Amino acid sequence: MKRLADKVALITGAGRGIGAAIALAFAREGAAVVLAELDIETARQTAELIKTQTGGRVLAVQTDVTQSASVQRAVSEAERAFGALDVLVNNAGINVFCDPLTMTDDDWRRCFAVDLDGVWNGCRAVLPGMVERGAGSIVNIASTHAFKIIPGCFPYPVAKHGVLGLTRALGIEYAPRNVRVNAIAPGYIETQLTHDWWNEQADPAAAQQATLDLQPMKRIGRPEEVAMTAVFLASDEAPFINATCITVDGGRSALYHD
Repeated sequence: MKRLADKVALITGAGRGIGAAIALAFAREGAAVVLAELDIETARQTAELIKTQTGGRVLAVQTDVTQSASVQRAVSEAERAFGALDVLVNNAGINVFCDPLTMTDDDWRRCFAVDLDGVWNGCRAVLPGMVERGAGSIVNIASTHAFKIIPGCFPYPVAKHGVLGLTRALGIEYAPRNVRVNAIAPGYIETQLTHDWWNEQADPAAAQQATLDLQPMKRIGRPEEVAMTAVFLASDEAPFINATCITVDGGRSALYHD
């Protein structure tokens, strides 16, 4: 029996990286999957790949998570295609790293519009249906930045701290209606964004090695390792896990110092 058989899931930012890995893992486990992505061409390509690999039901929908109406349209399209949503994964996010005193107002708003408001827009769009049906699972992709601070990364960790607060507050608010809200906090994960950051450094190979040296397991995580955690939280295997956060970082955040 597939772990997400007969479930319908919407994943934001699912065109690539962790979001695409989650969508693929969900489809393999039997879910009908909706890729809600700003870059619709990337989403369509990923959707076709998932269909080819799994034979599952997959839909790509252009979605701007900063706009509540856009997110609501994506939910409506998902419901028309596959029925009521059982699972939402709020994965869409951007890195905004600034010096606090030179950061512009636009930088601040851009970070919070995607990384926090986008999560709330997703939750607000699906909660009424989940509450009415008395069932549902929301998985918010946070970050180890949600509880650890790296200098030079402001205001990203502020927004991610907010994601954990939102997760806990909504999880408690709707627990009596059997709607669970949890988060996953990935550490260093090997996505294109990670490679882009290494390649921006003066010595990309040295930058990559320095990152690997920081890790207790001497490697960084893979998107599919985050994806399988999302499968667990979305499934009926986690009925009593609510308002909490699972860290996927190979133990890095447990270190006091290097």
